[in-house]
Formats: sequence, structure tokens, C-alpha cells
Amino acid sequence: MLFAVHHQPEREPAIESAAAFIAPLATAARSEEIAARLSEAIHLGLIADGEQLPPEAEFARQLGVAIMTLRESISTLRERGLVETRRGRNGGTFVRRPPEPPEKPDLDRLLAASVSSLRDIADEQLAITGTAARLAAERAVPRSLRRIHTLVDQLHSATSRGGWVKADSRFHVEVAIASRSERLVRREVALQAETAGMLWLPHLSAQDREAIGREHHEIAARIAAEDADGAHQAAAHHVRANLRRLTTGHLRLIEAGEKGNPQ
Repeated sequence: MLFAVHHQPEREPAIESAAAFIAPLATAARSEEIAARLSEAIHLGLIADGEQLPPEAEFARQLGVAIMTLRESISTLRERGLVETRRGRNGGTFVRRPPEPPEKPDLDRLLAASVSSLRDIADEQLAITGTAARLAAERAVPRSLRRIHTLVDQLHSATSRGGWVKADSRFHVEVAIASRSERLVRREVALQAETAGMLWLPHLSAQDREAIGREHHEIAARIAAEDADGAHQAAAHHVRANLRRLTTGHLRLIEAGEKGNPQ
């Protein structure tokens, strides 16, 4: 997993820097894998627009890869317009987050997925997201509660795919941060990178968008009420509903492809 978080004794951190979320990858990680994970994190807003990436030697050490492998990854991101390198005393590599994440990679991934693989992802989300919500209800401090409720409002007021993806994914990561478990944060970040883009595609109905907002609100309310069982149940309901949404989207894409490509 690409990201980690370090908690302070009295409060959970916000999502503020790439370095705060970096954890080592396997030494055999390829430059394409690193570039893909960084791309996902940038599109989800987990790495802020304008954020400076760590110096090459430090970044490579954190990721557990050779400097040349990292340089290839950064070069790929630069070609995609996701980072820029500046020279001089205040130089370095800086994130350039586009306002809207591209749809085609997410459409392709959802089309290629199987119903069983989507169910498999949901099984993991039930374990991770449900547990994070339960622990957040037991452990969240006021600062985390404010962040969680702010992200509920941001999802409600968003008007574009980029805004929905960012508010949705960061809500779940913030709940995981409130659980005060580094391992849960890492897994939640990975799950959001895998699923958020596939969920927020054009075929998602306005009714579903509104329902997701209500589900987020219910999770947040249960956490604020310190209702651990209720928070877990609300998160589980949300995960199961999203599985239905992803499965419906997958089947619609298959149907559209069959209609467009008659045998």
C-alpha cells in the first residue's frame, strides 16, 4: 500500500501531505505500479494540488524502490500532466491535480470487473469500513468529527464528478483516521483508490447520488453519537448499497457494449 499516516497522541491528522501517507511498497514494485497508485491518489484528492513530493532519495527510500524506478514513475506522471518539476532554490516536483478525473480508465475497469470480483471488494470493505466506523464512534476527537461532517456537506454541495469523487473518498478516509488505526487508514485509502472512480460515473442516477449523501450523513451521525453498533451497521448498509450500484453499472456497460457491437 502506498500511504500511511502517523497519529498524534491527542488528535488525528488531516490529509495534508503526500509524505504523511507514504508506506513502503514491495521491492519488486514496478514504475508503472507506483505511477498508477500516485495517479489514483492525486485524482482522489488524497494528495493536494500544489503539494510538493519528497526529494528523490527520500521518496525512493520510503517506497522501497531504486531511485531510477522512482524517476521513471515521476516521468510518467509528468507526461500525464499530474506533476511538474521546477528548478531553482525553491524547486522540486509538485502535484497538478486536474479538476476532473478522466472517466475512461474507470469505465474500462468497471467493464472489465466481474460480479464476483466486485462482491469480493465489498467483502473487504465490510471488514475495513465497518470496523473503522465502529472504532471512530469510540475514539473520534472533536477535530475529526468536524472534518467528517464537513465532508458530508461537501458531497451534498458538489456538482461535478471530480467533486463527488473527492468528497466521497475523503469522507471514508477521514472516518478511518478517526478510528486511530494506521492499518485501517492504509486499507481504506487503497479501497477508495480502487472503487471511488468506478462508482461516480455518468450512469449513477441522481437518486443514488442523494442516497449516498444520506448514507454518509447517517454514518457521521452515529459516530458523533458514539453509537459504535449503529455506526457499524450504517457503514455496512452503505457498503452493500454501493455493491448494488457498482454491479448495476457493470451490467449496464455490458448491455451497452452488446447493443453497440451486435454479433
